[in-house]
Amino acid sequence: YDISSTDYAVYCLQDSIYAYKGVLPTDTIIKQIDGTITTSLWNALVDAGASPALSCKLSDIYAWTIDFFGIQQGDNFDLIYEEIYVEDKFVGIGDILASKFTNSGKQFNAYGYKIDDKIEYFDEEGENLRSQFLKAPLSYKRISSRFSNARRHPITKKVRPHHGVDYAAPSGTPVYAIGNGVVIAKGWDSKGGGNYVKIKHNSVYTTLYMHLRGFASGLSKGKRVSQGEVIGYVGSTGMATGPHLDFRVYKNGKAIDPLKMENVPAEPIPDSLRNSFQIFVHKYDSLFNALRIQNIHKIA
Repeated sequence: YDISSTDYAVYCLQDSIYAYKGVLPTDTIIKQIDGTITTSLWNALVDAGASPALSCKLSDIYAWTIDFFGIQQGDNFDLIYEEIYVEDKFVGIGDILASKFTNSGKQFNAYGYKIDDKIEYFDEEGENLRSQFLKAPLSYKRISSRFSNARRHPITKKVRPHHGVDYAAPSGTPVYAIGNGVVIAKGWDSKGGGNYVKIKHNSVYTTLYMHLRGFASGLSKGKRVSQGEVIGYVGSTGMATGPHLDFRVYKNGKAIDPLKMENVPAEPIPDSLRNSFQIFVHKYDSLFNALRIQNIHKIA
């Protein structure tokens, strides 16, 4: 009985009953595709003869550098990746080995380099493509309220969800963006949040900062901010019993506990591996060029 495209189970009824699982042998083929986006990345991949599942893998690789909800007509890609086969039947996508993605006229390179049996993606200089978030958006005295689905509000006394963390701190304490991103909202929350700032960091994470006394000078909707940049100051605006920051994190639009948010290390290539990594980059850059020349010859 097939469990998946590669896994199966065998039930034996001879003499006695027993069962075991097995895995079909697979073949991995290295492929290259390139294309230009006219309507969507999904359609561009299909037009290039590839599985649209590659769009999800690309989104994961570039989650910290490219907003895949904002890619434009004319953006283009060049990929070297793995396809998995069982007896000449395509069963899925493996890893993307190298990628060159041009977004809004800027090219972003990604090379999948294996460290400790895990592939991490780096640019041509060996910098990790994943950005590390700050542990907290301010220097605080204590956590006065944690993430909860049923908290009694200190003012209304009603029990309702509190999908954030309250950091108690003196009024005027600087509040920082925990990561690079774009301000997508700034203003007054009439539901009790007071002065607030909302930042979109990538296609996955968005953060919200509430009860601010005021905003950083020059902060406006659409402004790009850097990790550690001051965006406002602790206050008690809105429904608040004292100065604090109500900090919230959204992953794919769903509120998550900021204290449990996965914080992926963003260390660059270790010095001990830098030479071998540069050889790796040169290998794939040469392969990109060779495949591109082959395609030109085919068209000619």
